[in-house]
Amino acid sequence: MANETADQYTVTDRTTLKRYAKRAEYDRKVVHAILDEAFVCHIGFVADGQPFVIPTGFARDNEQLYFHGSVGSRMLRALSSGADICVTVTLLDGLVLARSQFNTDMNYRCVLVFGKAREVTDSEEKAAALLKLTEHIIPGRTQHARAASDKELSQTAVLAIDLTEVSAKVRMGNTNDDEEDYSIPVWAGVVPLKLTPGVPIPDPRLDSALENAIPEYVLPYHRPVEMAP
Repeated sequence: MANETADQYTVTDRTTLKRYAKRAEYDRKVVHAILDEAFVCHIGFVADGQPFVIPTGFARDNEQLYFHGSVGSRMLRALSSGADICVTVTLLDGLVLARSQFNTDMNYRCVLVFGKAREVTDSEEKAAALLKLTEHIIPGRTQHARAASDKELSQTAVLAIDLTEVSAKVRMGNTNDDEEDYSIPVWAGVVPLKLTPGVPIPDPRLDSALENAIPEYVLPYHRPVEMAP
């Protein structure tokens, strides 16, 4: 097991990549960049002997991930009870079209986080986490949208998991064909993929005076992108 440093996460048995180990990344900057670009994580856990994998929104604040939901959510109830969880985040960057079907691949960046979640009960931390979740979706929105009411806060549970046992896996680049396949007369290469926002659609009940008053943080909208080296 490697020692944790300011720049690297500790490598554990669970975060050690067995397949394509050269794609492993434990650099904090790489992990943080993936988490900050993505919108959705998938949380895997077991409740009453049944495995579940639930997609949900999230936000990173330094070395913690926050996610939220209804206080009646089965997932949040199970996680707050101390169940082991695995959080995964994946970004798809391209389709790698090799000369052989076997070597056809994808360019991607993904993160796995292992651990246990804790329920956020401190009112100040909970409020800050909910602000972070909104800002993660679209930075600047909390300056305009109404804050949660006391009733809404009471209906909302917020959980956090520390970024302690973490690994990333990254595949970038072009094809990796077998040497004898390079002579096959078929097009090969990468089809880049990215999340592209469309033109904002106003709410049908929006005040007509605001239809063209699209905030500058909405248009043009973009996600932070920082590829691994």
